Amino acid sequence: MMRCPVCSTPLGDPPPAECPECHIRLEGPTESFSPVGAPVDGEADVLVEEVTEGPALVVRKGPELGEKFFIDRPVLTIGRDPESDIFLNDVTVSRKHATLEMVGDVVSIEDAESLNGTYVNGVRIDKAPLADGDVVQVGTFQMLFKGGTGA
Repeated sequence: MMRCPVCSTPLGDPPPAECPECHIRLEGPTESFSPVGAPVDGEADVLVEEVTEGPALVVRKGPELGEKFFIDRPVLTIGRDPESDIFLNDVTVSRKHATLEMVGDVVSIEDAESLNGTYVNGVRIDKAPLADGDVVQVGTFQMLFKGGTGA
């Protein structure tokens, strides 16, 4: 029997859309999708304020538009699992999708064998260093990397 990923309450079959105990929205299996391209001139885009607090990913397309995720620890997990350091609640994101690793001033991203893959500047990667201005795609989330030097 399935259990809520947050509070472990047993769920029925089929599971409800929301946990009856903690009321978190429950998602089904990861859905497949095609990555979106980079914005073209004239296309709506989020104005990304200068990030001065350290390296960060800023959502510029997809759910949670404008959200900033600061990279403030050596390793951060990205995924649809509520326990992820960067929780991206969308069915196009795998539960354990990718990890960010910071060594010195270099930040790299590594795909965690996700269904839809992880993309940097439109190229599917297994692992890649990030440079300021790189575009990271995780599911329908397109994020701009700010504040890093890359390699």
